Amino acid sequence: MAKRGGFPGGMMPGNMNNLMKQAQRMQRQMEEQQKELEEKTFTATAGGGAVTVEMSGKKEVTKVAIDPEACDPEDVETLEDMVMAAVNDALHQVEEANSAVMGKLTGGFGGLGF
Repeated sequence: MAKRGGFPGGMMPGNMNNLMKQAQRMQRQMEEQQKELEEKTFTATAGGGAVTVEMSGKKEVTKVAIDPEACDPEDVETLEDMVMAAVNDALHQVEEANSAVMGKLTGGFGGLGF
């Protein structure tokens, strides 16, 4: 029986071209979404609003606001904990937004290393 032409695994050149175009389109979309995400600002608070932290999508803290009422010289640890909680919350928001964007773009490609 004669062996038919084509590529290993039954892929045809036309299918490969379509797959490459699809991958390039996905890469452009990912780059656009990443840029949009980096331009966003995420805000988190702690201590009932005593500490507010703003963070860019690049994971850079851009602003920290502390209510003067939260500044107790006898209890610096509480203020430190509030700052840390607000920063971690803002960072978590950035990570969630990033995961949502990537999940939406990669869809069914998760198992393929995308």
